[in-house]
Amino acid sequence: MTPSVTMKNIAFIINPISGTRNKHRIPKIIERTIDTTQWSYDIVFTKYKGHATELAKNYAALDFNAVVAVGGDGTMNEVASGLVHTDTALGIIPIGSGNGLARHLHIPLTLEKAIEMLNHAEPITIDYAMLNEQPFFCTCGTGFDAFISSQYAASGKRGFTSYLEQIVKGVFSYQPDHYHLKGDGIDIETDAFLITIANANQWGNNGFIAPHASIQDGQLNIAIVSKFPLIAAPELALKLISKNIDKDSFVNTLITKEITITREKEDDMHFDGEPIPMGKSFTVRIVPEGLKVMVEKRY
Repeated sequence: MTPSVTMKNIAFIINPISGTRNKHRIPKIIERTIDTTQWSYDIVFTKYKGHATELAKNYAALDFNAVVAVGGDGTMNEVASGLVHTDTALGIIPIGSGNGLARHLHIPLTLEKAIEMLNHAEPITIDYAMLNEQPFFCTCGTGFDAFISSQYAASGKRGFTSYLEQIVKGVFSYQPDHYHLKGDGIDIETDAFLITIANANQWGNNGFIAPHASIQDGQLNIAIVSKFPLIAAPELALKLISKNIDKDSFVNTLITKEITITREKEDDMHFDGEPIPMGKSFTVRIVPEGLKVMVEKRY
């Protein structure tokens, strides 16, 4: 006699404005790809900013096994924020511009393959971080990367080409700021082009700003990039994608559990690529083992 299989519950939260592809075909693709012998599924579209967090909290309260963010890093952040410190695991179907956490976790970037992976995935527990009271899961930052995130969001355009366009426009005019970094054994004042605080190893698009960062070590990796001459930009870009940025003379790397950073003026920051207004001083801290995530069993 064949033993009965206990069905698991999974929800797909789709951001209709994430990325560049049409989202209305995605439910049909989920329906024909998800293994219905093991998963009972819900599919829902978000209607406003923050809706994904509300939905994720509701599914976690219903003891769903997994809730899947279908979108980019911003959608992932909203869904994950609703699942921290619960037994419900985050799934990711990455259809955004950067897909930083998905890339770190080796989640397929093809829609069908990402869904198929869920049929033979398992949950692992990872760290997340807090920017003051805002959770993030991949990176947060101040300086040039935050400036680009703000410009990209204001442009209303999506896709990597639009993001690259903002970088090319901004790199010629952006001026570094002065920062004071203070934490456990750290007391540094410096001018910086950008400062990235990383839980995962990249911004997205395989831009490895913190190549040795781990999402399971209870630590933050901080990359401080000094102002550099434009002639050095191609070499920096090459080191960024080849996981060697930490070896560059314009980059200083710190490792800590918590850091407070003070700058000379209020400005935007980014968390998982999303811009946010922030005061002159802010604190970032790691939260160990706070989120379950669905990954391929070989991860």
